[in-house]
Amino acid sequence: MSSEADRTVLDVTDPKAMRALAHPVRLALLDLFNITPTLTATQASETIGESPANCAFHLRTLAKYGFVEEVGGGRGRERPWRRSHAGLTISSRSGQDPQTRIAAETLGAAMRDQWLDRIQRTMATSSWADEWEPAVTASNSVRFLTPDEATEVVAEMLRLIDKYRDRTGDPALRPEGSRPVDINIFSYPLADSDGAELG
Repeated sequence: MSSEADRTVLDVTDPKAMRALAHPVRLALLDLFNITPTLTATQASETIGESPANCAFHLRTLAKYGFVEEVGGGRGRERPWRRSHAGLTISSRSGQDPQTRIAAETLGAAMRDQWLDRIQRTMATSSWADEWEPAVTASNSVRFLTPDEATEVVAEMLRLIDKYRDRTGDPALRPEGSRPVDINIFSYPLADSDGAELG
C-alpha cells in the first residue's frame, strides 16, 4: 500500500484500464475521493445513490486496475478504500495502436460528459453563501498562442492549483471555511469554418 508521500500522477496507457474506468459509477467513485480521502462502499452508496453491493463491486474493479487501494481494517462493504494516486493523465500520444486510441477517446468523452453535466447542474440549481459569490466563475478566453505557449499556460494554471493538492488527502490541512471547489480547464486550438486551424 502506498503512503501519501509516494502517490504520484498515474499515466493510464492500458486500454483495458481505460475501458474499465469509462463507467459512470466508477468515475463518480473516483470523484468522491477528491472530497473524502477514504470511504467504504456503504459511505459511497449514500452519496452517489447506488447500492452498497454495487459500490463494492466497482471499488474492487477500480482496485484491479490500480486506481484505488484498500486502507486496511474493516470487512466486506465496510472496508475503507482510497485513491492509489494523486491524479490521472490519460495517454493520447500519436502513434498509439487503434485499440488504445479508441479506449482513450471513449474514456476522455466519459470524463468530459461527467464534468460538463456537473457544471450544468451545479450552476443551474445551486445557491451559495454571499462570500462565495465572487469565487463562482464562468469564463471563456480566446488568445493567439503557439503550441509551446499554450502548453505553458496550462502548466502555470496547474501549478497554481496544485499548491492546494495536499488538502485533498489530509482534511487536517483544510482551513476553516474551505469547501471543495470544482475547477475545470479546457484548452484546445480553434478551427475556422473550413476546418483549417486559425493562424
